[in-house]
Amino acid sequence: MGRANGFLSFTETFPDEKSCIKYLEMLRWKNGVVSPFDKTSKVYKCKNNKYRCKNTGKYFDAKTGTVFANTKLPLRYWFYVMFLFLAHKRGVSSCQLARDLGITQKTAWNMLHKIRSYMSVFNNGELSGEIEIDETFVGGKNKNRHSDKKVENSQGRSFKDKVPVFGMIQRNGAMIAKVVSNTKSYTLEPHIKEHIETGSVIYTDGWDYGVLNKSYIQRSVDHGAHFYGTTFVSDDGEIIQISTNKIENAWSHLKRTIFGTYYKVSKKYMQRYVDEFVFRFNTRSCTDYERFDLYLQNIA
Repeated sequence: MGRANGFLSFTETFPDEKSCIKYLEMLRWKNGVVSPFDKTSKVYKCKNNKYRCKNTGKYFDAKTGTVFANTKLPLRYWFYVMFLFLAHKRGVSSCQLARDLGITQKTAWNMLHKIRSYMSVFNNGELSGEIEIDETFVGGKNKNRHSDKKVENSQGRSFKDKVPVFGMIQRNGAMIAKVVSNTKSYTLEPHIKEHIETGSVIYTDGWDYGVLNKSYIQRSVDHGAHFYGTTFVSDDGEIIQISTNKIENAWSHLKRTIFGTYYKVSKKYMQRYVDEFVFRFNTRSCTDYERFDLYLQNIA
């Protein structure tokens, strides 16, 4: 966009409904308006920012077929919500959003979940080179619970009361993270094969992932033996850093985001919150405007 960062600048750029509609049209139809009902059809421009598909006779606008379709809220509200939501490093709760916009908490909650539903596309792809992988368990600590709410035998890798999440980070690159049913090798192997290029170097905490020795180069730390990593120079002059610090740091940020902003997330919606976190991580070098544009282009 090439504009100054910040919400005040954003409101000046999109002061009314028309400016938002025009911008969405520009992103969606860079080479001219195309009917969502028949791409080969001629299109007629009508009143109130609407268009008519000649072949089908149906009316449409820039919002048709997107998250904004059939909404009762103005597009300007959606733009404001998206910008605020994407600009905050740890997200925005539905309660806070409802107070800021003067809408109900239920409406704010639905808006945020619709926005998250479009983030999964950024939590895919293939990683290569040097990859750190690890699992984490998201949920409250047993020691912090009231005595009548404590869960027995929930220490270590037990996840009776927690949601397991498997993550992969390419050093100096992107992250992919998926909610999984358990941390067994047969559950994690398909994710590794799908998202990590064969022959890559994978850094682990020593957990058995099954497939690694056959298709990848594995280097591990051993936290149980208090070995957290080392750096050395190979015979070829390559600097090799054995650690899983990046993925562990990402898990720390994920948990602080959930506990600090959302307080509690159900297992049913955990993947959407993980997608949200991964999107922020993968766009960490973008400005607020660039992140907003990237997300909006995906919708358009």
